[in-house]
Amino acid sequence: MKRLNSIDTFRGISILWMFLGHLFDWWLIDQDSWLYNLTFNIVDPVGSSAFIFIAGVSTAISLRIRYLRADISEKYDARRIKREYLYRALLIFVIALLYNVSIAITLLNPLYIWTWFVLLTIAISLLLAWPLFKLPIVYRIIIGVVIWIGNQYLLNLLLPYQGAGDLFGLLFHIFYHSLDLDVILSFFPFFLFGSVIGEFIFKIYQINDTEVMKKALKKQLVYPLIFIGMVMIVLGIFIRFPEFFVRNRSFSWMIYTLGIDISLLMVFTIFEEFIHLKRRIKRSILFYFSYYSLTIYLTHNLLFFVFYRQISIFYIWIFILGVYLATGYLLKLLYKKLGYRLSLKYQIGKMAKTLAKHV
Repeated sequence: MKRLNSIDTFRGISILWMFLGHLFDWWLIDQDSWLYNLTFNIVDPVGSSAFIFIAGVSTAISLRIRYLRADISEKYDARRIKREYLYRALLIFVIALLYNVSIAITLLNPLYIWTWFVLLTIAISLLLAWPLFKLPIVYRIIIGVVIWIGNQYLLNLLLPYQGAGDLFGLLFHIFYHSLDLDVILSFFPFFLFGSVIGEFIFKIYQINDTEVMKKALKKQLVYPLIFIGMVMIVLGIFIRFPEFFVRNRSFSWMIYTLGIDISLLMVFTIFEEFIHLKRRIKRSILFYFSYYSLTIYLTHNLLFFVFYRQISIFYIWIFILGVYLATGYLLKLLYKKLGYRLSLKYQIGKMAKTLAKHV
């Protein structure tokens, strides 16, 4: 199966927003911080939620490709696939904890060792999702919805114990530290729903006849999901209006955001398969941001102190544009020189394969 430009584009936009959004947060002077808050409320649906959603899509596709390979290989089987998957998840988990430890040391706050930054959320999502990949698609959807609903009750139960030193305080820290980040019970369903869409995408792209495949793509995927996405956006807006905009990570925000993520992925699919924008643009900067997404996420923190709280609203755009163009050019250059060797995703996958083969 070919590499899908629609997935690369969406993942690239997601990591680009997380990258540049952090620069807004870090570099703006205090009196102009309202700009970051406004921008965050508008753009955040394509941030970490989209990153986790796309991780679910690509993971489901990757697993199906591996199972096809196992069907025609004597040395590669389902047990090997399972080991590779779990080792990959555990390696990401270790990297996530090391990342959290570095944040805890920087902030002199040991509580940040267990904090739901996006890498930890992805690692735990991968581990939780493995047994669920064996379930029918409809069960995964039901589980995702139940988790979202149950999360509302659990949060209301544990919220009064935030910061407490008892068992309930510990449970709050495990599940909800911190609420403005990517807590597992709010964001794991994005991974699950993404995996469902990934299954459909894989099935349709297995059709050999291009014209038949495109017709199936329209009727079975693009049109239904755009409709579902738009309905979810409307529901998210009107449920507890205007919570979807002013209270990120609320229940209405999650519905609204999932609707946007689904709709945007389908829009990018339309551009890829029916408008053929890819023929006019060989490789956009977004591809490089997608290809090196984990590498960028881990290294962009080095920019934290460069202009910390020093740039006003009038000049931030110049600096942000400059960083975007410079980073894009650097990634393009590194891709030509080093290719996959600089990709943390590739290196994790390579290590997982080695461990699965020899351990």
